[in-house]
Amino acid sequence: MQIPKGKKIYFASDNHLGAPTKEASFPREKKFVAWLDEVKHDAAAIFLLGDLFDFWMEFKTVVPKGFTRTLGKLAEISDSGIPIYYFVGNHDLWMNGYFEEELNIPVYHKPKEFTFNDKTFFIGHGDGLGPGDKGYKRMKKVFTNPFCKWLFRWLHPDLGVRIAQHLSVKNKLISGDDDAKFLGEDNEWLVQYCKRKLEDKHRDYFVFGHRHLPLNIDLNENSKYINLGDWIQYYTYGVFDGEKMELNKF
Repeated sequence: MQIPKGKKIYFASDNHLGAPTKEASFPREKKFVAWLDEVKHDAAAIFLLGDLFDFWMEFKTVVPKGFTRTLGKLAEISDSGIPIYYFVGNHDLWMNGYFEEELNIPVYHKPKEFTFNDKTFFIGHGDGLGPGDKGYKRMKKVFTNPFCKWLFRWLHPDLGVRIAQHLSVKNKLISGDDDAKFLGEDNEWLVQYCKRKLEDKHRDYFVFGHRHLPLNIDLNENSKYINLGDWIQYYTYGVFDGEKMELNKF
């Protein structure tokens, strides 16, 4: 994809709308919608890298109540012709067609490679990648198991959503809400994952969320790992202007 002159590509992740309650997260939602309103004027594309919601589950005819302003703004931007790409996180694994059908937003369940202006980007949420995180990896196998998802959908939505929201907020193993402290390159499992991927193929940028930390780390002379931070404490986002990628704060 060649970025038109004067246009940019934007990246954001980890809003966790609805946490710890919908009322408490409402100011954060309004701030995110204001950001979308601002970037739409020069956006060539917008990438949302997961955990937009603290919980999201699609039943056959039901989706979670709320988040009207966010969904409406995404629909407006998508309808205007600006492409939006969504990567599921560990809190919204259970997307199953709603974004594609209602918002015309493609949804990815695994990291994917893109090329912009001859720069290669490897993009994903970041959960379960690299060494470590073994407890979450075991839980993810349960969450993504077709039989387990089938069983959950047989619950009444009011009951199922209530149970899942409780677990999402309270259970750190499920939420992946590790202490948001930089562990050093040798102990950051996403850094290790990126370095291993570079052994097979060059990428200019690895862009992830999940860690809730804004990070911009040189992997070698020509490759960077960027973690987008979050919209809970940092309100940071990534922007690529066609030549370089950087982190900004809103």
